[in-house]
Amino acid sequence: MASFPPRVNEKEIVRSRTIGELLAPAAPFDKKCGRENWTVAFAPDGSYFAWSQGHRTVKLVPWSQCLQNFLLHGTKNVTNSSSLRLPRQNSDGGQKNKPREHIIDCGDIVWSLAFGSSVPEKQSRCVNIEWHRFRFGQDQLLLATGLNNGRIKIWDVYTGKLLLNLVDHTEVVRDLTFAPDGSLILVSASRDKTLRVWDLKDDGNMMKVLRGHQNWVYSCAFSPDSSMLCSVGASKAVCVKVLVH
Repeated sequence: MASFPPRVNEKEIVRSRTIGELLAPAAPFDKKCGRENWTVAFAPDGSYFAWSQGHRTVKLVPWSQCLQNFLLHGTKNVTNSSSLRLPRQNSDGGQKNKPREHIIDCGDIVWSLAFGSSVPEKQSRCVNIEWHRFRFGQDQLLLATGLNNGRIKIWDVYTGKLLLNLVDHTEVVRDLTFAPDGSLILVSASRDKTLRVWDLKDDGNMMKVLRGHQNWVYSCAFSPDSSMLCSVGASKAVCVKVLVH
């Protein structure tokens, strides 16, 4: 029988309460993708919360404003109220880094989400920036979305703009994870039985294809120092790989 470790107070867990509820909007007339809510994610700095609302859309919500509304108005769904709707940033301008709500149309069913943030590059990492379309700053915050058609789309969280469209998987992208060292290395897990490693600082160049799973790959995770990657799939095996980048 499973049990909590001694340091966990089970009574505190029982007393946890719901502080709010976010509801997806009503179905659009085309009903292309149903109302799948497959995945949610917090930004590493806690500034944003994202979840797939179904119908190909992802909603990005500034978490501090959302939490404040919950505390003011209880558990009612404030984000769908027209009187309390958070302001959206104009995609053509506006103050960058000021948290704004965005609704993103990803073009297909969204199975996975992951936030990635950048930090100053290590001196050992050499990237000739003149040959790249994007220069990611120290405060960059990205959202990766894994889609039903095998594509991965990379969005600028502050503006809601599409930055990169990564095309190489042949099946559903079930999971995404960024290296925690701020290198903007992204790993994707797919039903095509592979994991793929992408370098977003190099225009989304695919660095490696990792094989070993005999069936669908469901989930993947980096070690805290970004040196190892674990993955699990439909089989009972857990694959652990050492990454050097």
